[in-house]
Amino acid sequence: MSQSVRAVERALDVLLSFSQDEPVLSLTQIAERLDMPKSTIHRYLATLEASRFVRRDEANGSYHLGYRFIEMASLVLQEADLERWVQPHLERLSAECSETVDLAVLDGAEVIYLQVIESPHRVKIAAAVGQRLPAFCTASGKAFLAYMPDDQVNHILSQGMLRYTDNTRVSLADLHQDLRVAREQGFAISEQEYERDINAVAAPILDAHGCPVAVIAIAGPAYRLSRERMLELGLSILTTTKAITREVGSLGLTAIVAKTGISRHCR
Repeated sequence: MSQSVRAVERALDVLLSFSQDEPVLSLTQIAERLDMPKSTIHRYLATLEASRFVRRDEANGSYHLGYRFIEMASLVLQEADLERWVQPHLERLSAECSETVDLAVLDGAEVIYLQVIESPHRVKIAAAVGQRLPAFCTASGKAFLAYMPDDQVNHILSQGMLRYTDNTRVSLADLHQDLRVAREQGFAISEQEYERDINAVAAPILDAHGCPVAVIAIAGPAYRLSRERMLELGLSILTTTKAITREVGSLGLTAIVAKTGISRHCR
């Protein structure tokens, strides 16, 4: 590894020493954290300060992240679009599972589908972009409800729970049990609860506060999506949602939500 590349890595290590919990650090703290000489850390900080990536408090000598990051963040937010971030992940997930994959958000007591990647199979299930479905009996909706406060869940459920099929949960006790299981395993399952012969599994994308901002689901005919298969696919969706959070960052998701007007579903 060249000296210049190593220097860049070290400079990044200095910047990554700052966090939401510790936004202010002294030179000594950074040096101890990185196990590097103070003189070396001082040189990196001086270079970063000259470029406004860090700023030094003249009163006590402590360091903060600089205003250059605000400028750069504004450039990212100009292009911030949840659907754009998620699209390649949805396509990858659909290619892996060969089933329909979709992205949905919650609006009141319904989920709205924003993106749909259709299955390559002849027999397939695909919601239309813009389609609304009830939250309480769909995997996408239950993935939202599982991560929301009880009072908000109860408010949504109080708006009505129609029986669409013989499998529709219309008992509050049964549905709350479903939501507890969904939260424990990280994903929700719907077995022919909204339409006969259609199953689905879904997991939420969580923001920095642990609130669901959107949900990714896989849907298909019940004969292909058995419970065992859905448990496997649920883990695949979890891997995808975690990859999105790593790529965007939980704070980045919060910023995108604020910019796009997607509601946060925790209060």
